[in-house]
Amino acid sequence: MTSRSDVSAVKAALRAQAIETPSWAYGNSGTRFKVFAQAGVPRTPQEKLDDAARVHQHTGAAPTVALHIPWDRVDDYAALARHAEERGLRLGTINSNVFQDDDYRLGSVCHPDAKVRRKALDHLLECVDIMDATGSRDLKLWFSDGTNYPGQDDIRARQDRLAEALAAVYERLGDDQRMLLEYKFFEPAFYTTDVPDWGTAYAHCLKLGEKARVVVDTGHHAPGTNIEFIVALLLREGKLGGFDFNSRFYADDDLMVGAADPFQLFRIMYEVVRGGGFGADVAFMLDQCHNIEAKIPAIIRSVMNVQEATAKALLVDADALSAAQAAGDVLAANAVLMDAYNTDVRPLLAEVRDELGIDPDPIAAYHRSGWAQQIVDERVGGTQAGWGA
Repeated sequence: MTSRSDVSAVKAALRAQAIETPSWAYGNSGTRFKVFAQAGVPRTPQEKLDDAARVHQHTGAAPTVALHIPWDRVDDYAALARHAEERGLRLGTINSNVFQDDDYRLGSVCHPDAKVRRKALDHLLECVDIMDATGSRDLKLWFSDGTNYPGQDDIRARQDRLAEALAAVYERLGDDQRMLLEYKFFEPAFYTTDVPDWGTAYAHCLKLGEKARVVVDTGHHAPGTNIEFIVALLLREGKLGGFDFNSRFYADDDLMVGAADPFQLFRIMYEVVRGGGFGADVAFMLDQCHNIEAKIPAIIRSVMNVQEATAKALLVDADALSAAQAAGDVLAANAVLMDAYNTDVRPLLAEVRDELGIDPDPIAAYHRSGWAQQIVDERVGGTQAGWGA
């Protein structure tokens, strides 16, 4: 049974939790086949921040917003940071984009042509300049680089080119800035991907230094991968920089976090809690693509799902689990985890929200706010934000 003091500690941890939302999730997005436009979608980075402010208002747990360059490019990033601050937000991780230009057909920083590699590197360095202007701590790098056919390019030479580019970006980072390297099992490259797994990302980060960390995207693994093992190992090595939280059924589906396998999300969060990663050092970010569902409620739901998994992980009876593990009692140890997972934490989170002065039911509060109809009425004309905008 959880004591009153334990519950107080859990509630304090939940009140302090911060989950970063992605600017692109507020715009139109979809699959490779179709992007379904929705009324009221933001047309500017400022309107994305306005929507993000509603998520934070109703959850109390989403104070930062990740930007994607060039999708969120503006003339004055300091002014954009002020726009965020006026709405109770901060600008968070800066995400680079070296995968959409035609020049990157054969890769970006791993491209065989030095001119293309220089173009990609210049963009990455520009993103650090933007970090300076926004006060952002983290630069997130994901590369679509790879090959489709055996013999297409020299696998080892591509790793050399990657290492050279990463070293140049690392050298440019400020004292309080970090590089977060993301990996992906496959897609859009099908034969080799230049950063295909956590081991490759870890090897590069280890060589670079303390300011380089690995990002775990929960949709970027082969089926059956034990993601919580990866999380535990990276935490043990001090190299877990953050998460891109989403759900997948088959490939990189980018669905709402916890939608496909909430038990996996719980197991991941338990390792985060167990490994001391529940704090400012590990960034909890959403990376989602809302194709058919309404944007803002979907993001609110994802924030709530992360909160629920975190609450359950915090409720694991560590002493009972350690005792069962030491005794070799397999069933008892598993039962401790299952007891925590099967706990209905919604009343606990309702109390936490009430203590924060917000409505215990974020989704219902959002629907009552009238914001959904307001943005449909006001955002008429212009070009809706979406992939490539």
